[in-house]
This record gives sequence, structure tokens and C-alpha cells, in this order.
Amino acid sequence: MIPSRRNLLQAASCGFGYLALSALCQQSTLAESSGSLEPKVPPLRPRARRVIFLCMSGGPAQLDLFDYKPQTGQKKHPGSVYPFRQRGESGQWISDLLPETSRHADKLCMINGMHADTGNHAQSFLQLHTGERLRQRPSMGAWINYGLGTENQNLPGFISLNTSKPSVFSSAFLPPVYEGTPIGTNGENMSNATINNIRGDHLSDKAKRQQLDFIQALNQQHLQQNPDAGKLEGVIESMELAYRMQSTAPQLLDTSTESEETLQRYRVGKSLSVGTCMPSDFGRQCLLARRFAEAGVRFIELNHGSWDQHKNHRRDLEANCEVTDAPIAALLDDLEMRGMLDDTLVVWGGEFGRPGLTPDNGKDESGHNYRGFTFWMAGGGVKAGYTHGKTDETGSRAVEGKVHFRDLHATILHALGLEHDRLTFFHEGREHRLTGPEGGKVVHEILA
Repeated sequence: MIPSRRNLLQAASCGFGYLALSALCQQSTLAESSGSLEPKVPPLRPRARRVIFLCMSGGPAQLDLFDYKPQTGQKKHPGSVYPFRQRGESGQWISDLLPETSRHADKLCMINGMHADTGNHAQSFLQLHTGERLRQRPSMGAWINYGLGTENQNLPGFISLNTSKPSVFSSAFLPPVYEGTPIGTNGENMSNATINNIRGDHLSDKAKRQQLDFIQALNQQHLQQNPDAGKLEGVIESMELAYRMQSTAPQLLDTSTESEETLQRYRVGKSLSVGTCMPSDFGRQCLLARRFAEAGVRFIELNHGSWDQHKNHRRDLEANCEVTDAPIAALLDDLEMRGMLDDTLVVWGGEFGRPGLTPDNGKDESGHNYRGFTFWMAGGGVKAGYTHGKTDETGSRAVEGKVHFRDLHATILHALGLEHDRLTFFHEGREHRLTGPEGGKVVHEILA
């Protein structure tokens, strides 16, 4: 098992001895390269410097949110069961369920031709994050952290909010320093979430530094005597980062310094317990994302995990929209106001979508649709007020401008100045990449 960032953080603040670290390292399956979080210059001209991924796990019902399919004719086919309107000068079709997000229609790049390989939650969610459906692989955030490093050496390059799924933040065979730092677990109220063990009052700052220097000296001595123990380099790097985080992360997590007006706009502390909409305080996630982005974190993932509306489709969809709509709009407002939207790529979507309902669907049930669904992007050099791709008349499958997860990954990397086919890591006898052996295709049509 690769030592996690959580374990390393605890080691830095509470004082793991050399033997404990040695045991962790012996369990690691990490490749020999250790890695560094120093900022790196990408090979291509970057459109974006950072990514905020708004992950709506469970399968958002795109036909009731962004992909309008009016139900017409004597026999009304499955489609959108909520009113839509054309928004902004671009005329983007957006549901009445999202009045705040609709204000930003002219900033959004809608991708209506998304498709995946499977309608199973676990496999498709894994593929969305890692490019693989079955095997553990580095997540998208870890690959970006590996390719670009972080702009703030006192913070990790990758932070994952409100998740309990290690696939979301795993570095797998990449050095552990590129692993995401998880804050909060799925379903936990984010009002109380923090980085465990980030505060340590048992020693003064000077004593903490002396303690860590002693441990690191032992680690370096062990490494010199055993040059093949390259895994230890990653542990050394991670412990140094964990120490530096103690001076920066607590202040960023303290949202009490924000104005009351800001807290209200983000709906911080406002949650619903209706249906499957868990009390996750999504507003605090969005506010933290803005604060982390300002501080130089490279990849920030937010998770809202209750979009699996098999039953009570309308009730639960309305609840999810009520919880997420205003905070996302506030995030876009603030990024634009601070001049950060141009170099921040905001991505919204889930592991697949849902088929439409018919008006006479008394059971109010919806299933899974991986053949055609919607993502949207904003900022970061994508076309604003633009719709790419389309599904057929019932929204059941993508028929034009099809974009697979591999293409999405390739495009995100390209926007950051990275070449998806050259961002590789040697492991188990071959080179690996986020877009896998099949490769992906950069969707140049959506780039400004």
C-alpha cells in the first residue's frame, strides 16, 4: 500500500519515528522516481493554469438541465419534463431548475455529445477519474499535479473535497506526493470538515522543525546506505509538504474571514435533507474551491454525490439543483470578478446521464444513460456561450460531436499546456498515460 497523504500528514504533525516510516515505505509499490511539486513549464502554450472540477456523481439528468428535448406529437416521447428557456445573448437552452447558473449562460461551453463505455456507476466513475474502468490508476488530478506541480509550495497541488472514494484522489503508481489531499468524506457536513492532524499544539514551531529535521536526517542516511530505496524519496518530499501546510492550510479553511454577503451568496451552511440530497454544505465546498484556487492549488475537485434519481426523480432533482445552483453561480461570479476565470478551467459533470421521463411516468423513475449526456466547461480558454455536439431527438445517444472521457481528458490536459500522449510514467515495463493505450482526441472545436 502506498502511504497516503493523510498518514504522512499525521507523521509530520504527531512525530512518526523512523521505524514507522520505514514500515510504510516497505509496503509501498511505488516506482523508483520520487517526484517534486516544484512548478513546471508545460510544453504547449497553456490556456488555463488550474482546474476546478464540479463532480456531480450519480448521473445528473441532463435532459432536465441542459439538453432540451421538447415532448411533442400525439405520442409524447421521453424527454425534458421541466421548462427550458434560451438564456443570454448566446441563447443557450438551460432549465428553469437552474436560475442562478442560467445567469452565466454566455460563459458556458456546453458539451451535449458526451458518451462513456458502461452504465455501471463504479466502473464509469473510475473511468471518468482515471481513464480506466477496472484497475487502479492515477486520477486526473494526480496526473495534472505530476505534469505541472503546484504554484504554492505550502499547499498540495491537488485537493479533493467531500469524497470517500480513493479513486478520486489516488496517485496509484505515481509518487505519493502527487496524491490528492482529501477534505471531508461523502455525506459529511462540510461545515465541519478539515484536514486531520493539520494543527499540532504539543510542540512549538521550532521544536516541530527540529523533530522533522531529525527524522529526515535518518531517512536521508538510510537512503544513502540503500540507494535502491527510491520509494523513500517520495515520503521525504510528502513529509516536508505536510510540515509546510501547517502554516497555510488552517487559514484557508477558516471561512469566518469572509463577509456575511459572501457567505450568503454561496449559501454556506445551507443544506437540505430532502430525498437523497445529503447535508453536504456544497456552498462551503465552492467557497473553499475559490480560496484554494486563489492560493495556487492546481487541481480542486468538489463532489456532490446524490444524483442517482432512480425513484422520486422530480423531488430529488429539484433538491439537488436547489443545493448546487447558487453556490456554483457564486463561484463563477467571484472567479470573473477577480480576473481568474480566464485562466481557471471550470468543469461540471458526472459519470453518465439519465434517460428522459414520459409525462405519464407515474413511478417517476429514471435509469442510467451512458450513450449520451452533458458536461459543461467555463473559462480556461474554452468557447463561451457555445454548444458542441448533440443527442438524438429523445436524448438517448450522442449523434454529433461525440466526446468520450478520453477526449475530455486530452482536452483538459491540452488547455493546461500538456500533451496527453507525452505525459507518461514508466511502470511495470511500459509507459502509462491518463488517456490509456487507446488515446484521446483533443476537442479543438470547443477551444477559443
